[in-house]
Amino acid sequence: MKIKRDIVLMATGSLLLAGSLFLMAFNYMEETRADRQAAETVQVLNQQIIPELPDKTNAETTAKQIQSVRVKDENYIGVLDISALGLSLPVMDNWSYPKLKKAPCRYSGSFLTDDMIIAGHNYKQHFGSLEELKQGDLITFTDVDGFVYKYQVVTVESLASSDVQDMKSENPGLTLFTCTYGGNSRIAVRCERESS
Repeated sequence: MKIKRDIVLMATGSLLLAGSLFLMAFNYMEETRADRQAAETVQVLNQQIIPELPDKTNAETTAKQIQSVRVKDENYIGVLDISALGLSLPVMDNWSYPKLKKAPCRYSGSFLTDDMIIAGHNYKQHFGSLEELKQGDLITFTDVDGFVYKYQVVTVESLASSDVQDMKSENPGLTLFTCTYGGNSRIAVRCERESS
């Protein structure tokens, strides 16, 4: 009886180990695919965005709505650069869970009204290192018309995963957020727009 139980336990342990290895491999492949796709999209966007001109930095645009560029069946509103993390990422015009697997997405608000919130997956080459940012780090967002919006990190905080109201109410200009591994909380980076 004891031998049978030991065999069952060993078989169950082996299955669990195999399952976890499969899950790790699947997650790695998903992350690698997303990293490659984001890099390719940034290249396309950089070719289509009107080159940055000195008078376009921190410019006050007269646009009433966000413009977008279509790349591989998705609409993108610009490129987010986080130099402290070595990241240059495309930003989709709106969010959904399938879109987050490709690139960061505008969750709500707008760079035109200084209340944009961008959600990103916790992939290492997306928003997986947000908690490493420090107060004063520079973040830039270049819209598809070539206007550059510069922000400085004000705070990096942890919020409950269900705390949507605080996510929106504390927005000083730009907020970047991602879920932690396991999804128990969110890392939110609050940024203030630099004045012209």
